[in-house]
Amino acid sequence: MTANILSIDEIVSDPQVRGGRPSIRGTGVTVMNVVLAHTGPDKFPLERVAHGFDLTLGQVHAAMAYYYNHQAELDAVQSQEDADTTALMADLVRQGKATILSVTAS
Repeated sequence: MTANILSIDEIVSDPQVRGGRPSIRGTGVTVMNVVLAHTGPDKFPLERVAHGFDLTLGQVHAAMAYYYNHQAELDAVQSQEDADTTALMADLVRQGKATILSVTAS
C-alpha cells in the first residue's frame, strides 16, 4: 500500500502580490501578518486573527504551519525589513521629513 502525500495549497508566493512574500492564496495577507498578529505584543488568539483578517481558521493554521516550517528564513527576512525601516525612518527624521513620537505610560 502506498501513502498519498497531500498538500495544503493555501500559501503562495507571487511576485505580483506583496513583493513575492509568502501569503495566503487569494488575499493580500502575508504569512508574517498572521504570525505577528498572533505572536506580537497583542498575542491575538488564532480565532481572532482569522476574524480580523477575514480568513478561515484553516487559512490561519496553514500560515502558522508554513511559518514554523520556514521560521529561520522568514525571521531573517523580517529582521532585515525591520532594520531597513528603522534606517529609513532615521534618515527621514534627519531630513526633517518625519518626527518620531514617543508614547509614555501615565
